[in-house]
Amino acid sequence: MDQQSPRPPLDATAISENLVGSGLAWRRLDVVAETGSTNADLMARSAAGEDVDGTVLLAEFQSAGRGRHGRHWSAPPRAQIALSVGVNGASVPRSGWGWLPLLTGVAVVDALAGVTEVTAGLKWPNDVVVGDGKLAGILAEVAAPAPVIIVGLGLNVTLTADEAPDPVATSLSMLGSPIDRNTLVRRILRELAGRIDAWRSAGGADPELVAAYQRHSATLGSRVRATLPGDRDIVGVARAIDELGRLCIDTGESIETVSAGDITHLRPST
Repeated sequence: MDQQSPRPPLDATAISENLVGSGLAWRRLDVVAETGSTNADLMARSAAGEDVDGTVLLAEFQSAGRGRHGRHWSAPPRAQIALSVGVNGASVPRSGWGWLPLLTGVAVVDALAGVTEVTAGLKWPNDVVVGDGKLAGILAEVAAPAPVIIVGLGLNVTLTADEAPDPVATSLSMLGSPIDRNTLVRRILRELAGRIDAWRSAGGADPELVAAYQRHSATLGSRVRATLPGDRDIVGVARAIDELGRLCIDTGESIETVSAGDITHLRPST
């Protein structure tokens, strides 16, 4: 009966086939019916001594999903892809870790292009957007004690306008592009695995990743207002993403760089 529902459950076996296991792109994949936060769960597992590198955790419902700065995000059960992965960053200098959430965004946009009719863009630092609508958010956190980064993704699939917790939220269904979540998760994990391998090989952002990010960016070239803690604003044209993953803003008098961890809001500016 569930499979006939407009929101059928995820199928861990179908997702994992030829993708998860010894010698494959991912080592382990779990699907849970409900949790507070998939990111928090993998962080806790790492803190308890578990090697979570290559681990994928999916939840049908998150009761305490989080964005940057602890912003709360929620959606009805099975309306999203709520996913977190563990990535060992030991082979990449910490200066290159800032590119991990950015390459995740590139992987998501490429996956959407591969299995849907949606052309999405990337709003620096952590949003996947279609026009003015937010389709997905990405959150990266450093776990302890191992040098592991937990990357979380929340992507709206069948969320309706009435269910959206934010008026700027959109979903694949709202965009007229319904998709089986199992198919989309598989494609995201494939794209993400390839991007992570290249990131590790290059010790950070390789030229192809930089070019792909620039191609998908909805931020670069536009005039923006970056709000920092203390209500300090930087206004100017977003010119580039540097080797640390920071946004470079041309104010007309200087080039200011802001990191994802420092910024409170990034908005268009007239």
